[in-house]
Amino acid sequence: MHYLGFPLRNNLFVAPMAGVTDRPFRQLCKQMGAGLAVSEMVTSNSLLYGSAKTQRRANHDGEVAPIAVQIAGADPAMMAEAARHNVDRGAQIIDINMGCPAKKICNVMAGSALLKDEPLVGRILAAVVEAVPHTPVTLKIRTGWDKASRNALAILSIAEQSGIRALAVHGRTRACAYTGHAEYETIAAVKAAARIPVVANGDIVSPEKARQVLDATGADALMIGRAAQGRPWLFREIEHYLNTGAHLPPPRVEEIHDVLLGHLEELYAFYGVNTGVRVARKHISWYTRGLAGSAAFRHRMNQLPDVAGQRQAVNDFFFGLAERDERLSYAPADDDNSDNDSEGLAA
Repeated sequence: MHYLGFPLRNNLFVAPMAGVTDRPFRQLCKQMGAGLAVSEMVTSNSLLYGSAKTQRRANHDGEVAPIAVQIAGADPAMMAEAARHNVDRGAQIIDINMGCPAKKICNVMAGSALLKDEPLVGRILAAVVEAVPHTPVTLKIRTGWDKASRNALAILSIAEQSGIRALAVHGRTRACAYTGHAEYETIAAVKAAARIPVVANGDIVSPEKARQVLDATGADALMIGRAAQGRPWLFREIEHYLNTGAHLPPPRVEEIHDVLLGHLEELYAFYGVNTGVRVARKHISWYTRGLAGSAAFRHRMNQLPDVAGQRQAVNDFFFGLAERDERLSYAPADDDNSDNDSEGLAA
């Protein structure tokens, strides 16, 4: 497909997730079938541009185009400067976060809290679009602040008037957080009224659910978050199912082992060994979720302080599984947590 002038492999997007969608994860998801991957959100506070965390989040070395960077904040001038700053450093798409429900973000009137102030939404969108006139600007929202104030259609109108090129909608209000079920009917109403591409987000945990959401909403693309944690092959599974109606076989233990080891090496190289070991723990936990003996393994693994011990523990665990030639057995999360969390504005 073509999206905002860029040729993409498909219409399956990796949602921005703070502390997750770093460069190694984005690259891996693209290799495993995602058409687009959006960075974890970066701060609009210029005082933090030089921090190690912000610089890592803006690192796209060797990444397959298009490079999509999400920015967050509540001040139009600062958001405009953040857009220029990231475009100057290689961003090819700027995405604006108005969907994060975390209290830390909403308390400073950023993320989904902005949905309560439609005039401010308009000023932010206009300022960012004007700041980067040659770069597509997109927007991610929830359906509203709460069930009594769903205003996704109003935000769509403001977005289109401001020059926003595409809109991603997580089918929950901020008050819903990640509970209940996604409101696909709201996304469908937005799509029916839209003159720009609409991306559906929320609860997409399987190939069948992906087909259901596309049919229910008419969306141009799907955005997948938490369901891809430790399961990056979900993108190829969905792609194959949408194209053929048939299921790919689940990955063998040997493949999961190989993918995880490759991911770990990228994390160690990207963060350095000390931080890399800490970051890797959550990914190892996600990859092994649902596999025999994984709970006890994760407990032991989380105590290991160095790369050598972590590698050895992973190898020992997977060699034991491979002897039984097991295939992956997983229980998808109840919902697709694909908004950034409270780490999102940290330096």
